[in-house]
Amino acid sequence: MKSRIILFFLAILVWLGLTWPPDWQHISIGILVAIFVAFMTGDMFTKRPHLFRHPKRYFWLLYYLPIFIWECIKANFDVAYRVGHPDLPINPGIVKVKTSLKSDTGLTFLANSITLTPGTLSVDVDQEEGFLYVHWLNVKDKDIEKATKLIIGRFEPILKRIFE
Repeated sequence: MKSRIILFFLAILVWLGLTWPPDWQHISIGILVAIFVAFMTGDMFTKRPHLFRHPKRYFWLLYYLPIFIWECIKANFDVAYRVGHPDLPINPGIVKVKTSLKSDTGLTFLANSITLTPGTLSVDVDQEEGFLYVHWLNVKDKDIEKATKLIIGRFEPILKRIFE
């Protein structure tokens, strides 16, 4: 029940942020949509709602966002270079990377961060063993430890502080 309430309030905040400035029509529709979303997906939202009480986690999230955006910008330029290069210097493949994240939310954020960064795509998550399988446009190393450092080394420590 707590996760549904938290999801309701988060949905209202997002709705108000997207429909600013608020008026009574937008607020009433937002409340209806937030109730629907909380009712339909509240049990899937989080299994540990008590973690939302720690303000330190929000500061780490604010720290994570510019790092993620910067990595996306760098990856976009790298992919654009590879696509525009006459010899198309790519070495595609699927690599296995090790993660220490255990929570569903943390793993989801990590997999989405990898997928949203151009040149990499999360293919599968093995939660029990702690592995992610990632399609990499230019495989630099097939060794698990080196590939882990190259692909998730910039995201995982911060996500661990936010979600674990």
